[in-house]
Amino acid sequence: MADEPLVLGIETSCDETGVGIVRGTTLLADAIASSVDEHARFGGVVPEVASRAHLEAMVPTIGRALKEAGVSARDLDGVAVTAGPGLAGALLVGVSAAKAYAYALGKPLYGVNHLASHICVDQLEHGALPEPTMALLVSGGHSSLLLSSDITSDVRPMGATIDDAAGEAFDKIARVLNLGFPGGPVIDRYAKEGDPSAIAFPRGLTGPRDPAYDFSFSGLKTAVARWIEAKRAAGEEVPVRDVAASFQEAVVDVLTRKAVRACKDEGVDHLMIGGGVAANSRLRALAQERCEAAGIRLRVPRPKLCTDNGAMVAALGAEMVARNRPASSWDLSADSSLPVTDPHVPGHDHVHEVSKENLYS
Repeated sequence: MADEPLVLGIETSCDETGVGIVRGTTLLADAIASSVDEHARFGGVVPEVASRAHLEAMVPTIGRALKEAGVSARDLDGVAVTAGPGLAGALLVGVSAAKAYAYALGKPLYGVNHLASHICVDQLEHGALPEPTMALLVSGGHSSLLLSSDITSDVRPMGATIDDAAGEAFDKIARVLNLGFPGGPVIDRYAKEGDPSAIAFPRGLTGPRDPAYDFSFSGLKTAVARWIEAKRAAGEEVPVRDVAASFQEAVVDVLTRKAVRACKDEGVDHLMIGGGVAANSRLRALAQERCEAAGIRLRVPRPKLCTDNGAMVAALGAEMVARNRPASSWDLSADSSLPVTDPHVPGHDHVHEVSKENLYS
């Protein structure tokens, strides 16, 4: 246990200030400060508000994580941070903080990919990832199918959304239904009391000539919004629970169908689902049902680890240390469009030469 790398991870890609500490694949602390309430009145995340919230929350959240883990900052073997993708200003806060702590502590710095981190976090719950692993990542900004043979160096995109991500569609439909923000949890709650077959909403990109693994939720979002508008224009009551259930079913039907197909086509017998929408109860249930029917083992972290958090960044950072991947340079920059094919941002040889002394007190 003591020989496994002790790594602190910082996540600030959107509106959650996440700080996690892991030792190998064991989670020691997962501290989060959320600014979601500050964005609710705007109906979505405001980048400037998120960046300022990260600045205010960073030092207290790191202190809370260290206390929860029962370790000293001096004990760390490395500091990992989300370098991208995400909101540029928000990412810069996390990268700047990680550089400061790593430099002051005399520890290596690892800039890692947000999407690869969402895959790696499953190791904290279900042990080492099988190689290869098929991953379905579904969140407010991403809907992707990824095939990874080595989470630190080889992540291959299989498919992605061509317009709205699934989580974004949840937020927009919740706004049309006047259910508030964020939309995912509230639609999931209302859908449990509705009929998923009540309304035949479209399934995007599921035709025989459509891309096998790509997603599209813009047409679904528009169809649901127009259906609701038509009801209101006719003076009829909108059956909110049935709309929520039918919309949700259309989303998870496509997600799980394409994920299972990708596993079959690639001969992969494991499917990992991550990202904030992976906390959706219907997505988890339908994925389990379809994976069992196809002889595929499903791995889904507990809901708290599905949403953005520092633990996932620390998990990938620990894997980087364990596999002797090169640390990042002090000129590491935030990259809002960092491709998933770059699980981490390596640096130059001088990274360990600059940080020779522990300046932390």
